[in-house]
Amino acid sequence: MNWGLARRTAARLVQDGPPVDRATARELVDRLRSDAAVAEGHVREVTGLGASLPLLPADVVDRPAWAAAAVDGMAQLTAGARLPKTPRAARAVTGTTAGLQIGGVLAFVGSRVLGQYDPFGGPDREGRLLLVAPNIFAAQQALDVPAEDFGLWVCLHEATHRLQFTAVPWLRDHFADQIGQFLSIGDPGRQAGMLERLPDAIRAFKDSRGDTLALVELLQGPEQRTVLDRLLALTTLLEGHADHVMDAAGPGVVPSVATIRERFTVRRRGGGIVDRILRALLGVEAKMKQYAVGSAFTDYVVGAIGMDGFNTIWTSPDTLPTRAELNSPEKWLARTR
Repeated sequence: MNWGLARRTAARLVQDGPPVDRATARELVDRLRSDAAVAEGHVREVTGLGASLPLLPADVVDRPAWAAAAVDGMAQLTAGARLPKTPRAARAVTGTTAGLQIGGVLAFVGSRVLGQYDPFGGPDREGRLLLVAPNIFAAQQALDVPAEDFGLWVCLHEATHRLQFTAVPWLRDHFADQIGQFLSIGDPGRQAGMLERLPDAIRAFKDSRGDTLALVELLQGPEQRTVLDRLLALTTLLEGHADHVMDAAGPGVVPSVATIRERFTVRRRGGGIVDRILRALLGVEAKMKQYAVGSAFTDYVVGAIGMDGFNTIWTSPDTLPTRAELNSPEKWLARTR
């Protein structure tokens, strides 16, 4: 991967943010920095995690800065992959192509993402919470909700992600290890196997009405499917847990939370035909399903055994739910209690 080219491409293609006067921009940046620490305090009360950790601010950035940080985070995350040896000329071609593709994807996503916790970001590579100010401003204006409520609501979700990785000591290394395993699995017959699976994958893609996750899964070999299942289960849990915590903390600290949630849910599903196609191709629709499945799992478990009981999920990788258990939380309860 030509990461430098990816960074330059994203910076060149990302759209400018909405016009805003200097005073409004400064007020938004200052408020979001404060909101991140305030939100994590509320998240700790709901989850019971991280009581002894310092409350940290976030880095409030524009779209190009988010894209550059995303490139750095991806490079760090994939650094442990053991890739097969290829000729230098082939590496140059594939690295250039991949760099252009990643840069284009990040330019598209960079005009939409509101915030992100990168567990491998920052100058010390110990984690970095990013809030994309122009996107938060644009979304708040489009939803027509109070600015002070919307910023804090966004921060509740992202602060939960930061707490997941900072309060659970083994999670960061486990996540990186799973990514490394997935990218490093070698299969001499993988290309031939992918071609053999391609007709079935295309049929599954059509049957799933454009679910790119179904296509990706069918193109993987058995070993990669096993690791991919673990990765998808983990990310679904993390996203669903964050959505649950956001909704649990929201009513007490965000007065307009019901309106925000209702309008934001509609926004997630909306967009023009071109936007929806791009979101499907980039897997954004699959991510939306992760929110729903993971949130339903968390709601069920917390309802059954409380948040303290739910927190046993963070004991070790062995107590994480499988993909099957996410859809049948009673099976996770039976296995772990």
